Amino acid sequence: MATASRGTLPDFAGPDALKAFRWYALALIVVAADLYTKQLASTLLQYARPQPVFFWFDLTLHHNEGAAFSFLSGAGGWQRWLFTAIAVAMSVFIGGWIWVGRRAHWLLGLGLGLILGGALGNLYDRLTLGYVVDFISVHWRGWYFPTFNLADSAITVGAACLLLDSVLQRGREQA
Repeated sequence: MATASRGTLPDFAGPDALKAFRWYALALIVVAADLYTKQLASTLLQYARPQPVFFWFDLTLHHNEGAAFSFLSGAGGWQRWLFTAIAVAMSVFIGGWIWVGRRAHWLLGLGLGLILGGALGNLYDRLTLGYVVDFISVHWRGWYFPTFNLADSAITVGAACLLLDSVLQRGREQA
């Protein structure tokens, strides 16, 4: 009976697996922190009533039935399932990317872990509540940025990490 050569089957206990699992652990930490802060906001804040923290920052509870910036929020309900399907597909894709790309630069893994955690946090809300809980409100001189949450922040920082890793990778290839 022939044995598989090293590298043809996934090694679930080797050093590469541990590198992948740290990014999955980061994603779980993001999900836990996101769900905890959303629970606090839902419990302690009154809907759409700002609680000032700084002159440029409020905590304001909102329910977002759409996607980013409330895109399609008034579409009648079908958008919940569309955004759920997209989030599931992207989470599977990113989870697989973390696994196969586990030898990649740490910045790529960090970005993917943050994006996965943020996507799963918002997916949980969409599946259990039918909307995403948002509560962070940033504003300046009458201009208000759309309300967001910790998951959205993790996705944004994760995307910035991916862009930075791409730029750094391009620089390494040209050197």
